Amino acid sequence: MKRVRLRFENIQQVVGSDDVAVIQLTDMSRERAISIVCDERMTQQFMIRMRHPELCRTFLPEALSKMLEQHYELMVYGLHDGQYQTVLSDTDFNKSTSIRMSDAVLLSMITGYPMYIEETLFLRQSNAFDENAKGIAIPINTMDRSRLNIALQRAINEENYELASRLRDEIRQRSEEKKDDY
Repeated sequence: MKRVRLRFENIQQVVGSDDVAVIQLTDMSRERAISIVCDERMTQQFMIRMRHPELCRTFLPEALSKMLEQHYELMVYGLHDGQYQTVLSDTDFNKSTSIRMSDAVLLSMITGYPMYIEETLFLRQSNAFDENAKGIAIPINTMDRSRLNIALQRAINEENYELASRLRDEIRQRSEEKKDDY
């Protein structure tokens, strides 16, 4: 399996929403980028580490990372129900555990553990990276159901029927996948 190493690029608050931000990750050459949505609490964790790193030296994640072996990595290997599937594992792959992607990005930032994504997933989910872009694209298939429904209603209200159709299709597809899971 080919994989792409990711690097944290930035985090930006979503305009008009105080409780949502978007994390942007790029490949190491900064040619392509993926975006993930994170909640307000996770945004606060990123912001404090970016603005006041000296305050964080004795926080639990930082303290634990100093005590743990440095032989871990993070791998994004799939997408299910709007969530990236991510695993933290030792580099010998003897131990592993699932981890939420936004937590994986934060853990990578704190510890320096490398973070990878399966190459075909990265190519499917990423866009060309432009550090001067005025906005960040969020793939519809990574939005949670409540945000999909809000976006659908907004698209209908704004008479953007092409977007509304794509949002409706994503909601239907997830409903069908949910049925298949049972």
